[in-house]
Amino acid sequence: MNIPNQYIEKTEEVADQVIRKGKHVLPHVARLCLIATFLEDGIRMWVQWNEQREYMDMNWGCGKFLATTFVLINLLGQLGGCVMVLGQLKVSIACWILFAIVILQTIAYSVLWDIQFLLRNLALIGALLLVLAESRGEARSLFAGIPSLGENKPKSFMQLAGRILLAFMFITLIRFELSFMQILQDIVGSILMVLVTIGYKTKLSSLILVALLTILNLYHNAWWTIPSYKPLRDFLKYDFFQTLSVIGGLLMIVSLGPGGVSMDEHKKKW
Repeated sequence: MNIPNQYIEKTEEVADQVIRKGKHVLPHVARLCLIATFLEDGIRMWVQWNEQREYMDMNWGCGKFLATTFVLINLLGQLGGCVMVLGQLKVSIACWILFAIVILQTIAYSVLWDIQFLLRNLALIGALLLVLAESRGEARSLFAGIPSLGENKPKSFMQLAGRILLAFMFITLIRFELSFMQILQDIVGSILMVLVTIGYKTKLSSLILVALLTILNLYHNAWWTIPSYKPLRDFLKYDFFQTLSVIGGLLMIVSLGPGGVSMDEHKKKW
């Protein structure tokens, strides 16, 4: 796919203008999208309190007390973590709480044995790492003018790990179907995801992926079109909000940039 450099540069200019105009709003939108799946799941724990307790008790045979404790931890941990991230209150602690929730749910719901759910959970962890990196950057900015002595290295590696883990979301969207649109979607999406992972043309690639994932999410996971009594509605709802969280992670990359461990950063030194 040999696209002339002038078209790429023009597209980058347009993307830069969009980013500059939305630079004050972008981090807030990114955080809101990112915590969407935790917010939805926390509310679901409240609304479906009895169903969730019964499911855990039946699945694990752990008794009412442990089942109730599990649901309560999920409810308070997720809603509390969301409030802290949105309000920028002890964001690092909030991220560790949400990390723990993802790991707890991975074990409790036997996600380890379902490769698609596991990859999506890993992508979710990647998105949280980017929030953690952003909070670290803000903490350092309080000491502007003081030599950093390399404190930005952990942040750069968090951003690298976040970019790599976000790639797992797109792997779950690849379908081996012999249709022109599906093949095109797989090829374009894979190229963009590789570019984001290695940190080349990162902001532009992330922005295009945001648009692509948004379209696919609205098309494939339109849970609001399914009657509430059908189990499919809950599955699509889960997928929709998880994808929205990964979109938030990509928007965080657009806002923060790729970090020090990336081709874009090394290009500046060439």
